[in-house]
Amino acid sequence: MATLNSSNTLTSTFYLTGIPGYEEFHHWISIPFCVLYLVGIMGNCTILHIVWTDPRLHEPMYYFLDMLSLTDMGMFIPTMISLFRVLWSISREIQFHICVVQMFFIHTCSFTESSVLLAMAFDCYVAICHPLRYATILTPRLITRIGIAALLRSAFAMIPHLAQLAFFPFCHSHILSHSYCLHQDMIRLACADTKFNVIYGLVLIIVLWGMDSLGIFVSYMCILQSILRIASREGRLKAPNTCASHICAVLILYVPMIGLSIVHRFAKHSSPLIHVFMAHVYLLVPPVLNPIIYSLKTKQIRQGVLHLLSPTKLSSTMM
Repeated sequence: MATLNSSNTLTSTFYLTGIPGYEEFHHWISIPFCVLYLVGIMGNCTILHIVWTDPRLHEPMYYFLDMLSLTDMGMFIPTMISLFRVLWSISREIQFHICVVQMFFIHTCSFTESSVLLAMAFDCYVAICHPLRYATILTPRLITRIGIAALLRSAFAMIPHLAQLAFFPFCHSHILSHSYCLHQDMIRLACADTKFNVIYGLVLIIVLWGMDSLGIFVSYMCILQSILRIASREGRLKAPNTCASHICAVLILYVPMIGLSIVHRFAKHSSPLIHVFMAHVYLLVPPVLNPIIYSLKTKQIRQGVLHLLSPTKLSSTMM
């Protein structure tokens, strides 16, 4: 019987939902989404290009910034096709296996981004508290290992979670409440005991996000302690400025992430618009805002952007 259910599930078709109650305006609603996706893709690609092509930026901080851009794009690009298929009235259908792949990218990149932010917090800690040992601690080999470990940790953690879905029968509604697939959205449609997925998902959030957020908190406590020891007022003001962009990146990932989890777990009967709004904030805010924040707050990135926009003018001013 389990085999039959698994077979039926693997060939199941699910139906995505756009903006409930505003279906007649979907074509107009797609315009701001187009703008957000373009800003997110262009911004993150610009960051990657600047760091890759400028030898002066081949430093740990900018390598971690590249990782952040890659995880941002890995989180929101897989949803682009399904979103616009719904908004442009092409098709609301999505096959189960495509849905699982989409969920894998979204959740894996979300957990990986949390780990990258922890690595960036450690980078800030070393830069402020141990500046003379910065290059010897954060070597290219260590940075590579951190990136690979963050990705593998998140990917392997998601496999049991998503593999279990193949054995669930979906005997009632196949209508999802978003324009892309989320695990917490799909398991509510299953006609089976989903206790394992619920408990495992809660454990993942507590262990992965919890450990990362605790590590970030401890890093900043050590940074704050180090700042208080600095005698000069100028030095005290300069040190927090090093971490300002990172603090913003942490907030724009964790606040929507926590908000979406709370809505799905404790506000199941609230307006569908709240669920849709929180889901798209969680998906689009970090990839759109992170490049803007780092371009505004980081001098080297800002100069790289200006060089791309007007290379001749910038070269003449530097000479």
